[in-house]
Amino acid sequence: MLQLALELIDLKKSYGALEAVKGVTLSIKPGEIFGLLGPNGAGKTSIISIITTLEKPSAGQVKVFGYDVEKDPMQTKRLLGVVGQEVVNSGFFDVFEILEFMSGYYGILKNKERIDYIMNKLGLYEHRQKKVKQLSGGMKRRLMVAKALVHKPKLLLLDEPTAGVDINLREDLWAYVRELQQEGMSILLTTHYLMEAEELCHQVGIIDRGQLKFVGPTNQIIEQFSAKKIMIKLRKDRDSITHKNFLKKKDGFFEFQIPSQESMGGLFRDLSLTLEDVEDIKTEQGSLEEAFKQIVSK
Repeated sequence: MLQLALELIDLKKSYGALEAVKGVTLSIKPGEIFGLLGPNGAGKTSIISIITTLEKPSAGQVKVFGYDVEKDPMQTKRLLGVVGQEVVNSGFFDVFEILEFMSGYYGILKNKERIDYIMNKLGLYEHRQKKVKQLSGGMKRRLMVAKALVHKPKLLLLDEPTAGVDINLREDLWAYVRELQQEGMSILLTTHYLMEAEELCHQVGIIDRGQLKFVGPTNQIIEQFSAKKIMIKLRKDRDSITHKNFLKKKDGFFEFQIPSQESMGGLFRDLSLTLEDVEDIKTEQGSLEEAFKQIVSK
């Protein structure tokens, strides 16, 4: 039987009368990148806090590689690496010291080889003797990732890891995330950058006001809840076209929007067109952002 990296089983969390998490059930397989998406206040951070034992659930269960986070908190913490939203600034220590301290928290006393490896991977090695307060914002963000990886976790939690960082750091981080996944690490990602989630995540869950609205393969949600655009330029130009999916005419192209699962052939039949009538065709596939908006608006 497959040992799941993470299981949330009917998870609930209330703060007084406020139900922040309402019976969320989902799972992450080993070596999978899972995107947990939702607007502000949807319950994402509450879920992360419960997984990391910072908060207790009101009901339900969380398991990390089979270990219950409430019954076996020490074991689950060894399996987890966490990159939070807020940059923690331990300004009076240098980068190497911070990573050495972090190793000690996990009982790893001689970890220089691993620390050097992580610093090289994240572009921190040349800054290893700098005090944290001397680092740029982007370098502090890299240090947070290094701290999360120093003990070789099996499940990495990334809570808005690229919020407020420049495009170069974002691209470097995602390249490294892909590398970690290829090495077998499981990753739970929360992000507002839906384009990133679309490119990175095998599965996504969309949560809104504490309720899980959708969970499944990323390509499935795009196909089910988004539309694609088709732009057709005719050999013999027309002033107008009547069709339920017609959007506008722009630069000589008639633009249509149809459900992602529908074929272009159906549109051609509706318009009584053949390929001989067409000078050029452009298409734009639906996006995760479009699907996200569709689900949350409901």
